[in-house]
Order: sequence, then structure tokens, then C-alpha cells
Amino acid sequence: MRAAARGFTLIEVLIALVILSIGLLGVAKLVTGAVHADDSAYMRGQATQLAYELLDMMRANRPGAIAGYYTDPAAYANCANVACSDQTVAALDLYNWQNELAVALPSGTGTVIMNTDAFNDTTATITVSWDDSQAQWAFGTASGVTPGAMSVTLESIL
Repeated sequence: MRAAARGFTLIEVLIALVILSIGLLGVAKLVTGAVHADDSAYMRGQATQLAYELLDMMRANRPGAIAGYYTDPAAYANCANVACSDQTVAALDLYNWQNELAVALPSGTGTVIMNTDAFNDTTATITVSWDDSQAQWAFGTASGVTPGAMSVTLESIL
């Protein structure tokens, strides 16, 4: 009877190794998904922070913001060489902000829309967009959203 049981332990060990390796592959997939989710959350936080940063610049240059100078990224002039007007400060702010978006977010862009209501309150709508295709690839693209496109919108009365 002992001769018939020879090699049985080796088969048990091999089966245990297969089951263990399948479990480890599952854990690796979970870790990969968590890393992608963390990257996506980090980019969303960066986009929100950058939108608030521009809003703070607009509040610091309120006359230029109300005049609509933050809606069109015109050519900027360095205030060290020319007198700083509301328009040149706005152009410089937008230029620096667009550069920060390009560095901080993959394919990062931003837009500003200004609206004035019947009570003469000016509302700024700041939208920051970036490519989040890596996280969406890991979790599947959300329906109704362009693959990879993510955005954060901030709206405030100046």
C-alpha cells in the first residue's frame, strides 16, 4: 500500500503552488488598480488646486477679471519691462497658469468663461481638462465620456 502512495505529496504541492500563484496574480491586479486610482485622484486634486489658483489670481486682479481679460490668452508682456496694467497682469497670469497646467497634468488645458447677471455680479467659470486615459483604461471608460477626457469645473462670483 505504501508503494501506491508514492509521488502523491508532490502532486499536492504542485496543485498548492498553482492555487497560490493564481491568488498572487489577483493581488497584483488589485495593487495595479489601486495605483491607477491613486494617480487619477492625484490629478483631480491637482486640477482643482490649479483652478483655485487662477481664481485667486483673478480676485487679486479683479478689475482685469471683470473686464474679461482672463478669457482670451493674449500675448503677455513681462511686467519688469513694461508698466503693468490690468490686461498685462491678466495675460501673464494666464500664460503662467497654462504652463502650470501643461506641466502638472497630461495634456492639461484650461478655459475661463465670464458672465455678468442682471444684478451686475460677474461669475467666473474655470474649467481644467486633462487626459486620464490610464486610469480609465484600468477601470473601463465611463459611459457618455470621451475616452481619456476628464475635467474639473469651478464657478465663483468675483
